[in-house]
Amino acid sequence: MTVADGELEDRIRALLDARAESASICPSDVARAVAPDDWRPLMESVREAARRLAAAGEVEITQKGAVVDPDSARGPIRIRWARTN
Repeated sequence: MTVADGELEDRIRALLDARAESASICPSDVARAVAPDDWRPLMESVREAARRLAAAGEVEITQKGAVVDPDSARGPIRIRWARTN
């Protein structure tokens, strides 16, 4: 399945907008929203879209609640709006 990069980024934003400001989402939430019956092949594309949004400063990628480097993160991640300290 081919999905435009912008569509995945828009879906990440929409899912985050629908949650509490402090909430995070799983990449699988995005993939399932785009392709409920065949979401697994989209997982790496969703992670790439999240990395682009993180590089732009829109979101943060976390593991176990801590912000991680999106380019070196391995294993399960979460996506949340970028927080200003």
